[in-house]
Amino acid sequence: GVTIGHVHLRTADIDRVRAFYVDLLGFDVVAEARDVPGWGTTGDILFVSAGGYHHHLGFNTWKSAGGGPQPDGVAGLHHVAIRYPTRAGLADALRRLQEVDWPLRQVTDHGTDEAIYISDPDGNDLELCWDRPFDQWPLDGDGHVLPLFGDLDLDDLLTEAPPEG
Repeated sequence: GVTIGHVHLRTADIDRVRAFYVDLLGFDVVAEARDVPGWGTTGDILFVSAGGYHHHLGFNTWKSAGGGPQPDGVAGLHHVAIRYPTRAGLADALRRLQEVDWPLRQVTDHGTDEAIYISDPDGNDLELCWDRPFDQWPLDGDGHVLPLFGDLDLDDLLTEAPPEG
């Protein structure tokens, strides 16, 4: 019964990360504060949620204000998956990303899910995804998931996007 409650990330700039996660991706602000003590210093915090949880993502500037992204080639977090409840929701996110020319790192059909990989303004990698129903997952003869890494048809996905406005 264990679940992942939230992910907390360092950011260089709360306003920049707020614009990305709230204004572009559509998360709700749960809490936001400036000059909050933490980890022996003060900084800004932002907690955002998708669907009423106290926060799915937390951000702080306690040790990272004005800093650059973590370089490739070091150990650490690979990516955070943000799962949309419907294919239309993922399509809507794709449309909003394309409207602002946000770079897509990779788009993949895993068989079990469809995924769009991007980086946030601080260089944290995200997987925006929609899970297919379990009965549509590709399985081998023993019932194990077949690992697939096919191309995601973005034009087909966009046909699911709700009308703008």
